[in-house]
Amino acid sequence: MNRAKRHRWLSICLAALAVLSLASCGGGNSKNLVPREEEEKRTVNLFSPMEKIYPDAENVARTASDLTVAMAEEALGMTMVYRTYTAENYQDKTYDEVCLDRARNNMDDLYLLNPDTILALGAEGRLEDLSGLDSAKNLREIILTANTVDGKLVAIPQEVVAYGLFVNKDLFDQYKLDLPETPEEFLECCRVFQENGIGTPVGANRWWLETFVLAQAYADLYNGGNTQAEIKALNSGEARYSDYMRPGFEFLQTLIDRGYIDAEKALASEAIEAEGPDFLAGKTPIVMAYWGAANTETAYGKTDFNMEVIGFPSSRGQMPVMPMTGWAVCSGGEHAQDAMKMLDAITSDEALQLYSETNQVISPSKNVKVECVPALKPLNDRIEEGVYVLGSNAGMNVEQWGNTCRIVRLLLGGATVDECMAAFDELQDAALNNP
Repeated sequence: MNRAKRHRWLSICLAALAVLSLASCGGGNSKNLVPREEEEKRTVNLFSPMEKIYPDAENVARTASDLTVAMAEEALGMTMVYRTYTAENYQDKTYDEVCLDRARNNMDDLYLLNPDTILALGAEGRLEDLSGLDSAKNLREIILTANTVDGKLVAIPQEVVAYGLFVNKDLFDQYKLDLPETPEEFLECCRVFQENGIGTPVGANRWWLETFVLAQAYADLYNGGNTQAEIKALNSGEARYSDYMRPGFEFLQTLIDRGYIDAEKALASEAIEAEGPDFLAGKTPIVMAYWGAANTETAYGKTDFNMEVIGFPSSRGQMPVMPMTGWAVCSGGEHAQDAMKMLDAITSDEALQLYSETNQVISPSKNVKVECVPALKPLNDRIEEGVYVLGSNAGMNVEQWGNTCRIVRLLLGGATVDECMAAFDELQDAALNNP
């Protein structure tokens, strides 16, 4: 599932929601237990992106998400029932398409949603307002900004996913290069690497190059003290998304023209699968990935060289890019009120502390702090300083993460920068004509 690969933190969040207690109480007088169980049983139906045919099979160890769900089930006397996306069942439909269809037909109570789906369903009024939950009072401002639609907080994640540049610090040291802060410094590093025999300094795939664009497009918008006014101007049409996006697309075109990125290979490559081997072998000095890739040995958690994770080059220096997923409650769900209570429990500070410590991730709660691996410290320091760009923002009337990724792929396929900007203009005009 391409969307699931592009947003790996979705599968991190729910990859093993499996070993759950669905058995009867056992023991005691069965004549009394059965009617009492039927009377008191409360369930919440969750639709998730877990690609497993038998989600309740006891074939996976408990993960952080399992533990928080079990905690909530015990505290509330409820049971989470899993209805999961599988490629076998939905063949030609993406996870997002299926979520939209199910939520619009009130088929489930709780969903884990990607940014574009949060925006669409929130704008349609199909998601509950979560701002009254106790857990919402503890959220970082970044969560409130990213997941508020029409004044309503419609989604809360269990972790904040940050994207950064994964760099081979040993190669930078070998060629006496400082880690780049600006687009110009990044291009100079690539030039030096190429002149020293590294033909393609940047390992890329067809999903994550939008991080370069977003960092340059919105560095000032999110860090210049005028965020809401700038977003208002974009939503009204007074400002154009294409004007923000152009410098980032021109930067990518320069990377392609100079051979610093192999556009043809990137367009056909899945995340990590293509660029990962050369990066781990010390042949490629720079790749881009999400926070969790530094924690797992199946990605970049175990390297034979000194690795650091930094922000993307921007006018304001190294810039983390942070898209948002989130748990959301379907307003028309059969058990919507119980789902609200379940969500409040699994996003409480107690549950998020357990989740964050287990997965070594950034918590959405401002009260929960977790030590990160040394490689992530440069990226984490910027985030803790409040320096970042949102890769998704439900307050913008044009969805950012998915659309930017799609239009970047047009550039990789040979479209001009002007043609890409025209695509953004079409999206904005469509949004303005359908308020």
